[in-house]
Amino acid sequence: MGKDRTLPGLVAATVVLLGLSSFAPDWAIFMLVISLAQGTVVLGLMLLWRSGLMSFGQSLYYAVGGYTVGLLNLEFGISSALLLVLAATLMAGVLAFLLGFLLSRYRDIFFGMLTLAFAMVLYGVLVRSENLGSTDGFTVMVPSFFELHLESDAAQRCLTAFAAVIALAATLIVHRYLRSTAGHLATAIRDNEIRVEYLGFSVHRAIHVKYVIAGLLAGAGGAIVAMAAGHVDPEMSYWTTSGEFVFIAILAGIGSVAAPFVGSALYVVLATYAAEYVPHVWHLVLGGSLLFLIMFLPDGVWSLLRRLALRVRPAPVPS
Repeated sequence: MGKDRTLPGLVAATVVLLGLSSFAPDWAIFMLVISLAQGTVVLGLMLLWRSGLMSFGQSLYYAVGGYTVGLLNLEFGISSALLLVLAATLMAGVLAFLLGFLLSRYRDIFFGMLTLAFAMVLYGVLVRSENLGSTDGFTVMVPSFFELHLESDAAQRCLTAFAAVIALAATLIVHRYLRSTAGHLATAIRDNEIRVEYLGFSVHRAIHVKYVIAGLLAGAGGAIVAMAAGHVDPEMSYWTTSGEFVFIAILAGIGSVAAPFVGSALYVVLATYAAEYVPHVWHLVLGGSLLFLIMFLPDGVWSLLRRLALRVRPAPVPS
């Protein structure tokens, strides 16, 4: 069994991103923050997918994270980025914990449709809530870092570093979890739940834990996006937002904990430039890309990167 290079690879990638963000233009920095945030959300989707489940309602926790940041900022004047992300993550995790008692008992399309239904319930509540800005949402103030209130440009660059650290921490935690006994149960649950029960493990409990982790990650991602965009609105919980996360998950594949961030970066670049250069048919571009992936790269872009890495890796020298 080869040496696990995930930890040094992730740390190196984070250092490179931080180095590039120090002189990158503002538009590139914003795209980087969004891709890190969405990658964090999709990391939770990957965890569920490995268990044979796909949530079409992660926008529920994404919106809870974003609105938690907005409300704490608006009502209580809290601007500390760390406190806002912690609170948003906690709120999303509590909601995922409560809903998980119900959702952990469903599988296949029933699981997916129930998650979507809860997300759309939240969307309906937000649209009809005048106190929450209704369809327009409301503005979020520029976050502060370590009690330093920075100008917009400096705060955006600090937020980039902050998002990279959050993404790194989340990825390392999920990687550690996947290497544990509970993490290894994912494939077994997907293949044969009855055998897992015979081994003495509770399938419902295992799925419940994975669902809560996915909710926590989505809440953190929503918090980062709210601070980066400076605005929250009901679209955060709409079904199209969940569809974006599913698109990224399919684009990335489940071969590695780094895959969601690669897929997220590709999606942000593809969607941004498609909307700019072919604004009337950019959805067609995304749909065609998804069709191409399903037909020719069913395991996602990460499987292609893995094959390329194996080709360039030097053959072992015989002893």
